[in-house]
Amino acid sequence: MPSRVAVIGAGAAGLVAARELRREGHDPVVFERAAGVGGVWLYDSAASADPLGAGGVHSSLYASLRTNIPRECMGFFDFPFVADESTGDPRRYPGHEEVLRYLEAFARRFDLHGLVRLETEVVRVRRDDASAGWKVSYCSTKLSGAVSEEVEEEVFDAVVVCNGHYAEPRLAGIAGIDGWAGKQMHSHSYRKPEPFHDQVVVIIGYNPSGMDISRDIAGVAKEVHVAIRSAPYGLQSTTAKANLLLHSMIECAEEDGTIVFQDGSRVKADVIIHCTGYKYNFPFLGDGEEAVGICVDDNRVGPLYKHVFPPQLAPHMAFIGLPFKGIPFPLFQLQSNWVAGVLSGRIELPSQEKMMHDVETFYLEMEARGCPKRYTHGLTLTFEYEDWLVEQCGLKKIEEWRKVIHLAARTKVSDQPESYRDKWDDDHLLAQAHNDFTKYF
Repeated sequence: MPSRVAVIGAGAAGLVAARELRREGHDPVVFERAAGVGGVWLYDSAASADPLGAGGVHSSLYASLRTNIPRECMGFFDFPFVADESTGDPRRYPGHEEVLRYLEAFARRFDLHGLVRLETEVVRVRRDDASAGWKVSYCSTKLSGAVSEEVEEEVFDAVVVCNGHYAEPRLAGIAGIDGWAGKQMHSHSYRKPEPFHDQVVVIIGYNPSGMDISRDIAGVAKEVHVAIRSAPYGLQSTTAKANLLLHSMIECAEEDGTIVFQDGSRVKADVIIHCTGYKYNFPFLGDGEEAVGICVDDNRVGPLYKHVFPPQLAPHMAFIGLPFKGIPFPLFQLQSNWVAGVLSGRIELPSQEKMMHDVETFYLEMEARGCPKRYTHGLTLTFEYEDWLVEQCGLKKIEEWRKVIHLAARTKVSDQPESYRDKWDDDHLLAQAHNDFTKYF
């Protein structure tokens, strides 16, 4: 049965959700606070007024950012992310501008712009007892991004949350930091390296953003010291820059500006940059008595069946795009197809009791492995989850070359951080990919 569905966010997840919902016969309306589609890929040169917080700035992109996934396996299954030598960035690991062009092209190709209400921010979602649906309250953000006090409200049959999770900074706890003499910021507010000229910079975290930003800044800084969880022994050879040094995590900060690392080394630093990830944040879902039944506990959004459906609210509320460590765009497409099919009745969910049992079992398995709660949505078995979604949706199996390219790319990120984007040896896989792409053009 067709449903009128509110989709919150017009990034990659929101766009493909809208397309899949409409393909299934539903009536989606997409709410987007920014002036254009693209979500996190919509670059904003302005940084947050609060260097450690979101500060009203949604984008977390830095100017030099390139993808850490090759374009062949990054695109949606039926809309390949192919290079255009004449108008764009032809590299296999393109810059963020190319990704935005791709998403804009996707929106044009599937005529999605008419579904999107730009400069419109959802401020509240709550149950509507009269219709058994959802009341969605929203405001205009047309005045320099500020939320208008004039609130409008509409009722929808279902809500699909696609607001992303790269906007609310997560910070490292550091003993003595309140008395430390230097400056701090989160990678959310980093744009270009020039402000760090001739400074001593400490970066916390060595995931892709930490790797990129440390190398970006090392080109202008006096020294860059990276604090990482694993011991730096054996990793120093991966840093080709003499002024880029790896350490264990920070032990404490001292009032004179000194940073002490757990390995006993010390450095007097000017700046600390937290490349420590982000928090899931859904302010429009309320809290306390007005909460809709979703909570975020140490970055665990729950309870959710398979990272998508809250058992007590399914199928009329769903989340697209929470998992990390997977391949985002194809994953968004599979989740969206699942949600659209469940809402139409084409796909049947288990009972609420069975879904809750699945969630509780998953939590117990995580606990038995000693896996912290904050990694709940980290996909350690990326393709196992995607294959499960494919089966639920009745779709064709994922091509093997996608899996092989992705696994090889993940290995190279850590083994060859200086060169993995520009050196590869998988031409035979690229030939398979490009052969598959021809059926869509």
